[in-house]
Amino acid sequence: MTTTTLTQQITGGADDRLDVHVEAALDEGGGLLGVESFPTTPKGYAQLRAFLECFGKVDLLGVEHTGSHGAGSTLHLHRRGVKVVGVDPPNRQRQRQRRQGRSAPQDAISGARAAQGGNATGKARARDRNVGALRVLRVARASARKGRTQAVNQMPSLISTGPDCIRAELLGLHAYPMPKRTSALRPATTRDLVPIHKLTVRMLANRAHELEAEVSAIDAIMDHLVVETAPALVAMSGVGTEMASALLVAVGDNPERLRNEASFPHCCGTSLIDASSGKRERHRLNRSGDRQANSALWHIVITRMVSDPRTRHHIERRMKDGLTKKEAIRCLKRYIAREVFTLIPVGDLAFDSP
Repeated sequence: MTTTTLTQQITGGADDRLDVHVEAALDEGGGLLGVESFPTTPKGYAQLRAFLECFGKVDLLGVEHTGSHGAGSTLHLHRRGVKVVGVDPPNRQRQRQRRQGRSAPQDAISGARAAQGGNATGKARARDRNVGALRVLRVARASARKGRTQAVNQMPSLISTGPDCIRAELLGLHAYPMPKRTSALRPATTRDLVPIHKLTVRMLANRAHELEAEVSAIDAIMDHLVVETAPALVAMSGVGTEMASALLVAVGDNPERLRNEASFPHCCGTSLIDASSGKRERHRLNRSGDRQANSALWHIVITRMVSDPRTRHHIERRMKDGLTKKEAIRCLKRYIAREVFTLIPVGDLAFDSP
C-alpha cells in the first residue's frame, strides 16, 4: 500500500509596522499554525518567508499596508513568486462591539483570514521598475511645486505691507515677473526695515527660482520614463507627462493585476455606483480609488472641453438629456478611463468586462 503525502497550502497574513512585521500562518482549514515577528530588513523578509515555508507551500499572503510599511516585504515576496493581496484594515467598530482589543498579532490573523476567505482579492501593486521611480519623483515634484507656490504667494503680502519705497517699486507686479524682478534687489548691509524687507523678498524669489529649477529637472526625467513605459498614453489627446504618470502609478509596475477593462475605472474611482431608489434610477459619485488618478482623468476632460469639439458636443448632448454638467463630466471620466486602459501596456487581458 502506497501512502501519498500532500504538501499543505499555507495562507499568511502580515501586520506591517515601521520597524517590525508580525506574520500569521493558517493551514488549509483556517487553523492558526503560528505567529512570529520579523524586522523590516532584507534578512527579516527572508526569515518571514522561511517561517511560512516551514509549514508547507505558501499559497497566498494578505498584507495590510502594501504601499507603505509593507512595500518592502511585498516586493521581496513578489520576486519569489508568492501571490500577495492587499487587505483592508480591521473593522474597529466590530472589534469594539465584540470587546476585542487591538494588537499586531490579531491584525495579522485577521489579514490572513480575509485573504483566505476571499474578502481580499486585489493583487498588490508592484513598484520596482519605472512606475516606482515615477511615484518617487511625483512626491518630490509636488513638494517643490507647493514650496514655490508658497514663496510666490508670500511676496505680494510682504510688499503690500512694506515701506512706501518698496511698495512704489514692486507693488502691482504679476506672479510670474515678480520673482525675476525681486531677485535683482541689492539691499544694504544695515539692519534697518527697508534693507530687511528687500533681503526677505529676494530670498523668497531665489527660493522660488531654485524650486522651479527642481521641477524642470524632475519633469525631464519623468518625460523619459513615461515615454519609455507607455508611449501611446502620452500621445493621447489631453494627456501630458504629469497626468500620464499619475495614471501609471495607479496601475503599478504589474498591470496584469487588472483583470479586465472594468478594473481600471474601479481603481481610479470612476466606476458607476448605483444609487437608485424606487422609480428613480441614478448613480452617485464614487469617492473610492486612487484620487490622484481620478484627478488626472478630470484634468484630461477639462482640457478636451477646451480643445476638442467632440467633447464639447458630448457635454451639451448629455446636459440636454437632463444631466448636470458635473454628472456629464463624470460620465466622460468613465469613457476616458476605458480609452486609457487600451493604451496601457497590460498584455493579453480580457476586454469583455461586464
